[in-house]
Amino acid sequence: MATESGTPGTNDTATGGVFSDRILTVPNVLSLIRLIGIPVFLWLLLVRHADGWAFALLIAQGFTDFLDGKLARLLDQSSRLGALLDPLVDRLYLVTTLVAFVARGLIPWWIAVILIGRDLILTVTLSVYKRRELPAPEVIYLGKAATFALMSALPWLLTGEMDWAGAGFGWAFGWALLIWGTALYVWTGALYVGLAVAVARSIPPVPHRGS
Repeated sequence: MATESGTPGTNDTATGGVFSDRILTVPNVLSLIRLIGIPVFLWLLLVRHADGWAFALLIAQGFTDFLDGKLARLLDQSSRLGALLDPLVDRLYLVTTLVAFVARGLIPWWIAVILIGRDLILTVTLSVYKRRELPAPEVIYLGKAATFALMSALPWLLTGEMDWAGAGFGWAFGWALLIWGTALYVWTGALYVGLAVAVARSIPPVPHRGS
């Protein structure tokens, strides 16, 4: 994942560009393809148990996620739809992948609860900034590293289920990335919550204007 999607730091000026109302752009098409890929991934992993194809789809998702952000800047095709669609697809992919991995018994349920719960808590903290008419805080670099580790861990864990010589290494390396990424994810979540608490204590909410 190119950014820590679904968490503080997503705003129209994050990339320094002006967001347009365009819908049919190359980045938006890539995001739509990734969205369509979610049920396909679930079918491959949970119904067909085609771990090799599910692995390939996860890798393709990560590559297109990186690519659409680069293309948006390179082609000057940033859009409001893309600013909403890209992080939405990222979050859906992460959540559905975690749930599917739990259903297959690849990871324990409590790891999925921790990761999903962290994002839900941070979503609630955004109301602190909204009530004060403040922009969301910038994404913490460690948060990006945590997201990258988590999204890298899941394909590696899948390789541990496949019939090949490196299955043992894939399983061990995937778990190392998962543990490291989860720890960083929780830590950066705590930093975001602490920042929101500090803002809530130091800056009063903006009074609602009468109609």
